[in-house]
Amino acid sequence: MPDQLALPFGSRPALRREDFIIAPSNEQALRFIERWPDWPVRAAAISGPRDSGKTHLARIFCDLSGARLWSGSELSSIDPMELPADGAIAIELDEARADAERDRRLFALFERPSGTLLLTGRTPPTEWKTALGDLKSRFDALLAFPVWAPDDDLLSALIRKQFSDRQLDATDNVVRRLLIHVERTPQAVAAFIARIDEKALAEKRAVGERLVMELIDSETGQRGG
Repeated sequence: MPDQLALPFGSRPALRREDFIIAPSNEQALRFIERWPDWPVRAAAISGPRDSGKTHLARIFCDLSGARLWSGSELSSIDPMELPADGAIAIELDEARADAERDRRLFALFERPSGTLLLTGRTPPTEWKTALGDLKSRFDALLAFPVWAPDDDLLSALIRKQFSDRQLDATDNVVRRLLIHVERTPQAVAAFIARIDEKALAEKRAVGERLVMELIDSETGQRGG
């Protein structure tokens, strides 16, 4: 197949269940989410580094349960009287800082008589900071599922998905080049593929191994200099 020309469609991440790539690094968390509403607990957590799939898992939970996905900062600005008394809720936390307003609302969500709560963060919930001692004990007791850095198989699938999100195909040679030369994190892969796309559009060139190697050589030279 000839190299494809890049088109200015941008990246539209696919966050449906059928787009999720299952691997040992995330399968336990996915299987738990898919058990909803038959959870043994009413609150659970998923933790892992940036771009490890936490948001995708939270979106799958929202699709299953009808939950709304909030950020911790959004939660801080919500009128406490408007918090749902039941039903499912998913919250992506900035667990690096304590926020008294956020934490009072989080504690109220834990105290609801019914409903389920899914929290996500970059570190395990036992390490999450909080302004409320009672909330700290709730964090410590959470059923938590870690997701972690991908192996070659998952990283290869992620590379292909990143290209697919940009309406492009990745040849086997391109995938191998990225596995060898790009930092082995989903975040670094996504950023590098975005730069490939930008370079191809700017130069009106096909996305192929030659273009990829030019970018790798250019960035390696900049780091070396």
